[in-house]
Amino acid sequence: MPPPPPQIAQPQAPVAQHPLTGEEPGFVRLGNMNSNRVPVRVGMLLPFNNGSPATRALAASMMKSAELAVFDSGNPDILLITADEGSTPEASAEAARTLLAQGAEIIVGPLFAQATEAVGPIARDRGVPVISFSTDRKVAGNGVYLLSFLPEGEVHRVITYAAAQGHKQFAALVPQNVYGDRVGDYFRDDVKASGGIVTDVEKYVPATEGIATPTHAVAATKPDAILIAQGGGLLKELASSLAAAGVNVGQTQLMGTGLWDDQTTSKDPMLAGGLFAAPSPDAETAYEQKYHSVYGLSPPALSSLAYDAVSLVALLSNGAPYKRFTPQALLDPNGFAGVDGIFRFRPDGTSERGLAVMAIDAGGGFHIVSPAPKTFQSQGS
Repeated sequence: MPPPPPQIAQPQAPVAQHPLTGEEPGFVRLGNMNSNRVPVRVGMLLPFNNGSPATRALAASMMKSAELAVFDSGNPDILLITADEGSTPEASAEAARTLLAQGAEIIVGPLFAQATEAVGPIARDRGVPVISFSTDRKVAGNGVYLLSFLPEGEVHRVITYAAAQGHKQFAALVPQNVYGDRVGDYFRDDVKASGGIVTDVEKYVPATEGIATPTHAVAATKPDAILIAQGGGLLKELASSLAAAGVNVGQTQLMGTGLWDDQTTSKDPMLAGGLFAAPSPDAETAYEQKYHSVYGLSPPALSSLAYDAVSLVALLSNGAPYKRFTPQALLDPNGFAGVDGIFRFRPDGTSERGLAVMAIDAGGGFHIVSPAPKTFQSQGS
């Protein structure tokens, strides 16, 4: 039997007063809630009405995951308040004001960076933290926390592991876009920190045309490990082009980012033995089974982020009303256990995750070569 639906309130009058320190007349309270207790009002800000059907479907799935987390928490005081994050900064700001006017103590979402950038200052004025799902670190900090999969963690994990296996000469192929710029910067820093040498970082246009020049340039530097920040069909083209340029892919360690975490990647024999960092494949099993048993569907990968965000809210909800989601609580250096493994927020608002290092099997599939850590205690600050 599916769980009973959690308590969800719809947005109403978007009028908020600074600061948020106690109960106000316009705050939402459902009739069946304990009148002697202050509800844990959680603003859910997602692109429910986005123009993309895929984005709308993801938002709906993330909401289902949030509801599942409320049910699993067993806390009857948690009240989800929904609003659409909108497609413009103005709409996002108005949605945030609506949630705050109804007493949201914390905002979960938005999904996109533009909306997060608009919401952050409005929530900060009332001392309300925002747990965003954006991957753009520029919008993090000052009360905005990114609970997302950031490429820097993936790059750091796989480079550190490869260096520990004796690799010294590192090169990278990165797309000519913002993602590629970020990966390239992290790659250089992590190779240097691990005691290795960067032989080359080449950019390519994300299309099959024109990849021969950058792959030949990388091959000419004779690295013993090459990071390819690409997934899908173009990843196979890049690997083939490297081989054509003289790279012995059987002896040179190929590595990737989280974009490699796709079963289609494992089917390319050219990538056998390749490494990438990702959440442990065993970590999500229980969540996926639970989601499927309740909703009859398999959850999309990012839906687990909403489950973790609301589970974190539930974990911290026993504190004093309007003082439960403090920076001190959210920045607990011990971190939290999530669907995808352990995670913690850094003071700059970005997140750090405990990732496994996966290797691609010759016959297809992946296996773990370095398990995900179970604690941050031995990983420094």
